[in-house]
Amino acid sequence: MPTVCELLNSAEQLLSSSDTAQLDSEILLCHVLDKDRAWLRTWPETSVNPEHANHFKTLIESRQAGTPVAYLLGSQGFWSLDLKVTTDTLIPRPETELVIEIALKLSLPPKSAVLDLGTGTGAIALALASERSDWQVVALDSQPQALRVATENTQRTGVTNVQIIRSHWFDQLAQEKQFNLIVSNPPYIEQNDPHLQQGDVRFEPKTALISGADGLNDLQHIISRSGSYLTDKGWLLVEHGYTQGQAVRDLFTEAGFDGVITRRDYNGLERVTLGQWLL
Repeated sequence: MPTVCELLNSAEQLLSSSDTAQLDSEILLCHVLDKDRAWLRTWPETSVNPEHANHFKTLIESRQAGTPVAYLLGSQGFWSLDLKVTTDTLIPRPETELVIEIALKLSLPPKSAVLDLGTGTGAIALALASERSDWQVVALDSQPQALRVATENTQRTGVTNVQIIRSHWFDQLAQEKQFNLIVSNPPYIEQNDPHLQQGDVRFEPKTALISGADGLNDLQHIISRSGSYLTDKGWLLVEHGYTQGQAVRDLFTEAGFDGVITRRDYNGLERVTLGQWLL
């Protein structure tokens, strides 16, 4: 039977073209053995039974073919949560945590109503709701498969102040419904962007990625219509591509938002734009 060390060495060789070969190998073996990385390093000479070894080999081959680690594990950490992910949803990314950080610092009233447009796994909605149990969060998505994942994540995390609704953006919301905060990480990639053929993005649902020739179709729709669903002094906060900051700020201004500003992510790239709605 192969040892932990032998399996890891073999896997790292197969994944040698990746910058994360060691990390990916260790994470996947931890998943198979139900152990942590410290255990792997403490017991490198431990023998691994054939069933586990074969399972690990299958995962490594899938990773070698490009399948994202999160899809192989079936879960991804986001904020303080461990979320289920499937190929029907985007993989929550660290950059999107900036949306949570900014939203939690806004001056919002107690018991605020919050709307998450295009919720996917439910990551943004659940992170906000887990931090502010007094907020009532509505999470929308047009894709039934994604809604099933979001519903499972609501149960998985034990968050009780999130309502999940099927809707294409605002279509199923009553016009009189008002929110103190609207957040969204919508599709914003150009339809011919070469990045769509690279890395993890190749395996993610295109409906959650692509938004017209310039990547701005959904952002423009959300920004132009959000004012009708915001309270006085309510906020709209959207994630976008790092080259789209000026275009998104212009859309906010054209729609009548005040105090429009773009915040940079952890890599110093323009990532999130927000503005306030004044009646």
